[in-house]
Amino acid sequence: MQEQRYHGLRFAFLAASATLVAWWWTRHRPFAVIVEGSSMAPTILEGDLLIATVPTARAVAASSLVVVEHPARPGYEMVKRVVRTVGPDGIWVEGDNASTSSDSRSFGPVERHAIRGVVRLRYWPLARAGRL
Repeated sequence: MQEQRYHGLRFAFLAASATLVAWWWTRHRPFAVIVEGSSMAPTILEGDLLIATVPTARAVAASSLVVVEHPARPGYEMVKRVVRTVGPDGIWVEGDNASTSSDSRSFGPVERHAIRGVVRLRYWPLARAGRL
């Protein structure tokens, strides 16, 4: 008898959970990123698989890892670290490995709309998986 009394509550909890997950998924739209190159070594290495989400104003802060479109190569996306904001819409990004990185040191600040995502976690390789 006890099981039947809480059956409706269990359904309501599952429905609320599914709604919350669907809301989060549509708001943040996570996407996968495959790392090529060594510009972010040793933090991120070639072959790492990452998850990024669509950026919000609060998510793009100093030291965040972001997926940004190269200003001179439309469609070419890179993972870089946010160093600081420059004016109202400029973001200064740099790679952790300065000797191999094409970043704001060579092309200047990028516009905020060029940031495609904020890197949240690494899921491959498993030995280094976790939040970034």
